[in-house]
Amino acid sequence: MSSDEGARDARAAVGGTLAHRVPDLGALELLLAVARRGSLGAAARELGITQPAASSRIRSMERQLGVALVDRSPRGSRLTDAGALVTDWARRVVEAAEAFDAGAQALRDRRDSRLRVAASMTIAEYLLPGWLLALRAQRPDTAVSLLAGNSTVVAERLLSGEADLGFVEGVSVPSGLDSTVIAHDRLIVVTAPGHAWARRRRPLEASELAATPLILREKGSGTRQVLDAALGGLARPLIELSSTTAVKAAAVSGAGPAVLSELAVGEELGMRRLVRVPVDGVALARDLRAVWPTGHRPVGPARDLLSLTRT
Repeated sequence: MSSDEGARDARAAVGGTLAHRVPDLGALELLLAVARRGSLGAAARELGITQPAASSRIRSMERQLGVALVDRSPRGSRLTDAGALVTDWARRVVEAAEAFDAGAQALRDRRDSRLRVAASMTIAEYLLPGWLLALRAQRPDTAVSLLAGNSTVVAERLLSGEADLGFVEGVSVPSGLDSTVIAHDRLIVVTAPGHAWARRRRPLEASELAATPLILREKGSGTRQVLDAALGGLARPLIELSSTTAVKAAAVSGAGPAVLSELAVGEELGMRRLVRVPVDGVALARDLRAVWPTGHRPVGPARDLLSLTRT
């Protein structure tokens, strides 16, 4: 038998892995408290446990190690010689665990000091401001940066590690991302009051909408993906713009009809700067989603922001 094989057999003979052979931190902290206080009862009170629970934990540790650690008497508890030696070792283990805990906390503090969000335009403009204000009330020390772009850009930022949490409004979830639905939205056809569609007595047909040049967002935007999928294709754009605000402004100016989120045009509809045009034969509802890299569920500020979107 080789020396390596002999060492493995010796380890197996005394109980397998280190986790099975070494007492847990709670037991070691109890032993240190007994050494400080001079009795199991005082140690139990310091740690907030009952004396029977403390006695049971010491007995379990003694069985695990195979040595007596504490002599119990009516006058109190005294460490045995083996117990004093184990206490010295326990102190070093607990100090190392405290250093480990402090380092982990430093990593969490660094993570929690910032939040990088990437969001498609409609969500960034009309939903995220309220969520971020609520997050600031919960986490005033977290610095938040927001990148607004289309759904394709959001996916790229997440997959490259440049964002911690994303929001998209497209037909499907980009490859490499997990998601959850956070809200629902509807796209509507709008035009300026002077446009011929504003005076129609009958709803548009889906085929007529598909054949009409529209003011559209750029390729890769969630709005355009949903519209294209619902209509089975679109005519060449009348104008192609890179933000919801720009599309809305162009429609208000009378440049032509547009398809926009209901979230984006409430004020313009209320003031009659835009008119809603009904459409038959097509459903333009869509899900709004939070997204993150597959297998990396949001934590820290990203988790808190995700929770806020559901309230």
